[in-house]
Amino acid sequence: MEQLKQRLLALSDEKYRRFSAKLNPTVDPDSIIGVRLPALRAVAKELAAGDFISYLQKAQDDSFEETLLQGMVIAYAKCPAAQKLPLVQAFVPKIDNWATCDSFCSSFKLKKSEREQYWNFILPYFTSSRDFDLRFAVVMLIFHFIDDEHLKDILSILDAVRHENYYVKMAVSWAVSTCFGKYPERTLCYLKTDNLDDFTHNKAIQKIRESDRVSAQDKAAVQKLKR
Repeated sequence: MEQLKQRLLALSDEKYRRFSAKLNPTVDPDSIIGVRLPALRAVAKELAAGDFISYLQKAQDDSFEETLLQGMVIAYAKCPAAQKLPLVQAFVPKIDNWATCDSFCSSFKLKKSEREQYWNFILPYFTSSRDFDLRFAVVMLIFHFIDDEHLKDILSILDAVRHENYYVKMAVSWAVSTCFGKYPERTLCYLKTDNLDDFTHNKAIQKIRESDRVSAQDKAAVQKLKR
């Protein structure tokens, strides 16, 4: 672990460290080493290809990067869902910022045969009162489940999310806007009657209007729904 820490320190970039600290206001700036994401992903893939279980057993949470590295290793590890999901469950409580959450969730590549296991695993997190449990669940939906099969359930799930945390609200608005980008007609119908709080509803509309994938006509249509 000490060798790994020294390796991360060698990859540090002071300018990027300061930039990362500004982007992550909920993270202690002194815990950020300043390793750029591509370099951290390269280290994670290397560890995931080896004895990743031994690594995870010894891994430390001394820095932002060391914690995020654990999540990436879990996501990249080539093992069946039955082995990986307990590792995910153990890692989620360590998520305490949006960057760790989103980088972790985006690193998974789900096998078609295992998607339903992951779907069922994620659902209970929507009943959690912890902010980053909820953001984890929402962001996993964004990256892996917005499709014909799950859209109706996703919109219903998002509509029921109730939490005052800014990062939860932003994740829900991001999810709704992503649904709109893929399924504009169905999501527009949803936005006409949704139960989202005003902030989240309007942020979703803002994100839709900022998207290059949405037509001018659809942007005009959602603008009329702003509260």
